[in-house]
Amino acid sequence: MPSSNPLPPKENSLFKRILKCYEYKLYKNGLKFAKQILSNPKYAEHGETLAMKGLTLNCLGRKEEAYEYVRRGLRNDLKSHVCWHVYGLLQRSDKKYDEAIKCFRNALKWEKDNIQILRDLSFLQIQMRDLEGYRDTRYQLFMLRPIQRVSWIGFAMAYHLLKDYDMALKILDSFRRTLISGVYDYEHSELLLYQNMVIQESGNIEEALNHLNECKNQICDKVYVEETLAQLYLTLNKLDEAECQIRNLLCRNPENTMYYDMMQKAMKLETDEDKLDLLILCCDLYPRALAPKRLILNYSHGQGFEFELNNYLKRGLRKGVPPLFVDIRSLYKDPAKVIIIQKLVESYVQSLKNAGIFPDGNKIFREPASALLWTYYFLAQHYDYLGDTSKALLYINQAIDHTPTLIELFVTKGRIYKHAGDVYEAYKWVDEAQELDTADRYVNSKCAKYMLRANLIKEAEETCSKFTREGVSAMENLNEMQCMWFQTECALAYQRLGNWGEALKKCYEVDRHFSEIIEDQFDFHTYCLRKMTLRSYVGLLRLEDVLRSHSFYRRAAICAINVYLRLHDKPLKDQKAEEEANVGKFFVFIFSISFFA
Repeated sequence: MPSSNPLPPKENSLFKRILKCYEYKLYKNGLKFAKQILSNPKYAEHGETLAMKGLTLNCLGRKEEAYEYVRRGLRNDLKSHVCWHVYGLLQRSDKKYDEAIKCFRNALKWEKDNIQILRDLSFLQIQMRDLEGYRDTRYQLFMLRPIQRVSWIGFAMAYHLLKDYDMALKILDSFRRTLISGVYDYEHSELLLYQNMVIQESGNIEEALNHLNECKNQICDKVYVEETLAQLYLTLNKLDEAECQIRNLLCRNPENTMYYDMMQKAMKLETDEDKLDLLILCCDLYPRALAPKRLILNYSHGQGFEFELNNYLKRGLRKGVPPLFVDIRSLYKDPAKVIIIQKLVESYVQSLKNAGIFPDGNKIFREPASALLWTYYFLAQHYDYLGDTSKALLYINQAIDHTPTLIELFVTKGRIYKHAGDVYEAYKWVDEAQELDTADRYVNSKCAKYMLRANLIKEAEETCSKFTREGVSAMENLNEMQCMWFQTECALAYQRLGNWGEALKKCYEVDRHFSEIIEDQFDFHTYCLRKMTLRSYVGLLRLEDVLRSHSFYRRAAICAINVYLRLHDKPLKDQKAEEEANVGKFFVFIFSISFFA
């Protein structure tokens, strides 16, 4: 519908140039053209020009003026879809999405087939999870632009998100029939995988399997195809096909522990003995793979466990594998295995100290000097995990005496003190580790974290400043980078110190980061549909729906709740009133002394 106050050709060409300047972000030029139109007394109150001037001013950061011009333009031309659209864009820029949706709907009353308004409305609806409204808007876009790929995909995805899988699949099938056969690329591959994902979620596993087998030659991600086929065969209880598929996966990557679990299900292995036999066979087939050697320890017991563990530990200690203890820590659920581990590793210490070899080792070939160091390191972590702080400190001190330049030893000693409850001593040892290598960002972050646990906030900020941007305070830069581990620890430190205001400030910074992450998904509504990263896009939408269940948010929220409860139970006194009361008491005291004197 044309504007109620149309411009003559000359001014209309200027108006089109304003639109082009806005599109290309030439805002100052746009303002010049708007001034040329508005300087004409006949069109000084032209609604659409005023609205576009306001939108341009908003892009230049002049928000108050922008609202003034847009509202003025809207008053002068309430039937203009441009004015309503611009007002909606202004509301959207201020994240007032509900208001923006109302404005876009009003714009569509006067221009119901405007592609740009419909597209902007659809993005706001998916942002606000108005899925039924999103479906209706995508239908309108589909009817207006049935040739465009995005129209089909957006329409299908609307039904998928509403869990109307049959309709979504019909649309996707119809779209695939419109494609040129033989033209297969990454985007086509992603479309097929997305279609298969919808079929699986519909519960039709047999159809999903047939679809994947039919299309697997057109899909680029071969590993995903093989893994999905194996899972589908297992779900359908087609165990022979599943076993064949999993063997192919193991040949490709024998280090993936998930494949061994899948193989056990495919072979219907129930007992530990059967699972152990399978893993021993895999060790023979893939002699260089570590995964089956490690998994054997989960199912073996007694002397068999001791034999396999002995080989596994000696290899790790000989090579100097720092996370060796972390690797086998899950075995500590079984007390019998803990006893065997402790006995074995302590025997290593004695043998390495006395003869320089492992027990029953070849006396001709001595072990490297570092083997004893890593054995001390392992035992320190072992006793720390068992809660025996004195023995853990004994072994970590022996390790430091052996090699006083290894950073991991100082970090572990700090961790031992942390588990013992001495946060200040823990910070001192991690700080010493950080001084050994000031260029290590991990140790720097760990040191800052331990400082915050010891309530040393200024020191933590100075430590972090070594890796933050120059010219900006570390606290500001960490806030810009959304470094939430630092801010949550900082909030808890302020809470422990009784600095309630600063604690709440940090909690609100964390809350703002999560709000920004939710806002940031706005950019992906266009990008993902255009680039066909559809599975990732659906995953993003589902993640955003449960975003505030993240541990960082929970910790900040609990801290804020505790602070507010503390302030409710013991409100802060008005400092000024308290000072005045104290001054009054002082004068009364002086007066009484002088009176009685």
